[in-house]
Amino acid sequence: MTLSTFVAKSAFRNRKRSLLTVASIAFSLLLLCIMLCVWRSFYIDKGAPDSALRIMTRHKVSLANFLPIYYRDKIRTVPGVVHVVPMTWFGGTYKDNKPENYFAQFATDPDEYFDVAADKIMPADQLAAWKRDRAGCVVDVVLAEKHHWKIGDHIILQGTIFPANLDLTVRGMYTIDPPTSGLFFHTKYLEESVDWFKDTAGFFFTRVDTPENMPRAARAIDEMFHATPVPTKSESEQAFKLDFIATLGSVKAFILSICGAVLFTTLLVCANTMAMSIRERTREVAVLRTLGFTRGRILKLLLSESIAISVIGGLIGVALATGAIVFMARPGIGLPVSMHMTAGTALVALAAALLVGFVSGLIPSYRASHLGIVDALRYIG
Repeated sequence: MTLSTFVAKSAFRNRKRSLLTVASIAFSLLLLCIMLCVWRSFYIDKGAPDSALRIMTRHKVSLANFLPIYYRDKIRTVPGVVHVVPMTWFGGTYKDNKPENYFAQFATDPDEYFDVAADKIMPADQLAAWKRDRAGCVVDVVLAEKHHWKIGDHIILQGTIFPANLDLTVRGMYTIDPPTSGLFFHTKYLEESVDWFKDTAGFFFTRVDTPENMPRAARAIDEMFHATPVPTKSESEQAFKLDFIATLGSVKAFILSICGAVLFTTLLVCANTMAMSIRERTREVAVLRTLGFTRGRILKLLLSESIAISVIGGLIGVALATGAIVFMARPGIGLPVSMHMTAGTALVALAAALLVGFVSGLIPSYRASHLGIVDALRYIG
């Protein structure tokens, strides 16, 4: 009998308990992989190449504070800037408050928006129709498919932040990879619906000519408004998204706490299984010693069982997580649509499974391998 055969037979001797342990580890690693992918999407991925040409300029104090609309023309004078559009988050309710009916909604300027967001592609005739209709809107094609919208359909948004209900007509559908699940409408329509919003904007969306000019232009914009009553904070598109995420609370701490809890729980489950398994086989260990097995060889055998169970659970967990992430990375779910399983994330999860298997099996394996032969034969578990 080879070492691998012995380990396989011993690891699944109590099949029901071993399978339950594998299932527990697989579920834990599934959750760990999802959290790692969310972390990567939020804090590591740099976004699409086109985003390196874009700057978000908001109020320095908070995203909830508005900026004067005349800042737009001043930003145009900054060297390197080629296009600027005002953007305002509407945050209305579509149908109800169910998560599947949530999507991003922005008021902007149709005349220049697609010059800034050049990675969004839409037919020219649809763009022209949107520019002509002040109550028109454009939507992500994937979002339109989800809600079965067609050109000419009406979308009613009930205001929550703004005291206005908007009746929008779908004039165009754009494509972008990955999908953004967004809707954009004319800022003039919002100004006509809400008197106090006139001549203001939530933030400015700016495009520069080269990636090298992006940080210089951002600094120049903030320096321009530094001494004004309404100072600004200009940053890259990715940094802006992280600021927006920060308004939801300490997302980093939340993700890290879940990852820590997952690893700790997995360690307890695996350690309990190995302790029970090794305790039941104390006499068997004594027999192996009498047959000439050294303490070190017995330690390796028992540790290999623990690692095998944990790694098998880890492989299953990574496979399940890959499918789950494909399902979850869709518009309307609430998670980043760019989220995906990478080889690095899978390796980190498998390394965590291996570490858990090693740590959980180390102490019971060491004790069993160093137990005296006579004491082991007398043991009654």
